[in-house]
Amino acid sequence: MIILNKKSFILALLIFLTLGLLAACGGGDDTSEGEGSSNTETEEDSSGDSGDSGSEGGDAQFEEDTWRFVTEEVEGQVQYVYAEEFAKRISEKTNGAITVEPYEFGGLGSETDQVDQLMQGTVEMAVMSPGFTGNMVDEGQLFALQFLFPTDQATTQEILNNSEALNTDLREQYEEHSITPLAYWSEGAMQWTSNDHPLTTLDQFENFQMRVQTSPLIMESYKAYGANPQEMSWGELYTALDRGTVEGQENPIFFIGDASFHEVQDYLTMSNHNNYVAMTTVNTEWFNGLDEELQTIVEETVTEMQDWVFEEQKRQNEEYLQVIREDEENPTKIVELSDEQVETFREKAMKVREFYRNEVSTVDGAILDKLEDEIAEHTE
Repeated sequence: MIILNKKSFILALLIFLTLGLLAACGGGDDTSEGEGSSNTETEEDSSGDSGDSGSEGGDAQFEEDTWRFVTEEVEGQVQYVYAEEFAKRISEKTNGAITVEPYEFGGLGSETDQVDQLMQGTVEMAVMSPGFTGNMVDEGQLFALQFLFPTDQATTQEILNNSEALNTDLREQYEEHSITPLAYWSEGAMQWTSNDHPLTTLDQFENFQMRVQTSPLIMESYKAYGANPQEMSWGELYTALDRGTVEGQENPIFFIGDASFHEVQDYLTMSNHNNYVAMTTVNTEWFNGLDEELQTIVEETVTEMQDWVFEEQKRQNEEYLQVIREDEENPTKIVELSDEQVETFREKAMKVREFYRNEVSTVDGAILDKLEDEIAEHTE
């Protein structure tokens, strides 16, 4: 019994030592590989993040989500291609986790329907014109003031990018209605189209049936010229022009050409009386509910898009001016206002600014006053 116990003890001891040695070797290898691998991966991840860090997405993980982005225009037009480009960039920066779905005009209703949808959070994002929010945000009607911004488009875009009056003061006004404008940008200078005669003098505006957006101040601007403005969605405009329900309208050149308004209008007056300003907007509560990194990605992408959309609208306006010039089947006479004619209209337009201060503004024109000072600084 004693010999058997010794053999059992020796055998057990050998097994114990063998297992301990294997465990030690295995543990040493695992620890060595784990630390080495961990260090290497950390260095590679750190190196990779330095190139794609923060707002660029990098290796960050995002929950899959879909954002609806409505526009007031149709496929191929400036607002819609803007939304498409924005969607592409957001997808890249979130590694495909976020899908932005652009909607063209009419897909979810009229322009005013889309404003309501953004306010209610039915859609997350929208490109909208302040002209269709005029009955809601009084101060936003300042964009309807004619001959306010400089005729040079690059200078106007610089003002829109940097204006405190717009990007801080006016933004706060919109946020009271759950709409946050992240950026303002121009789709180009506005021009007039008409039948029978060009719009070059105040006499030619007398009782003229001018289609306008839903904005009391736009209507006041044309009443100052003696016109009879008519509110109307652009989806109804071609037919209304063709039938003579309205006699003329205002829009950037690319929109006039792409919507074929020149086919049912005899004259294009190069008035440059205003800029078609668009806003990149988000539902305030939805945006504030995003995590900080996604908010940064959205804001930085919007900022990047400012230069992109400036070049895009410039390209489209130049191309469609050529299309209108060369359309022999639907000839349109192009007329430019002289400096003297511009001053005649400007004089009437200045009186509308006082109407805005006294009858429209809820802050006694303070935002307009600040904006005028900013414009003066950029044009001196």
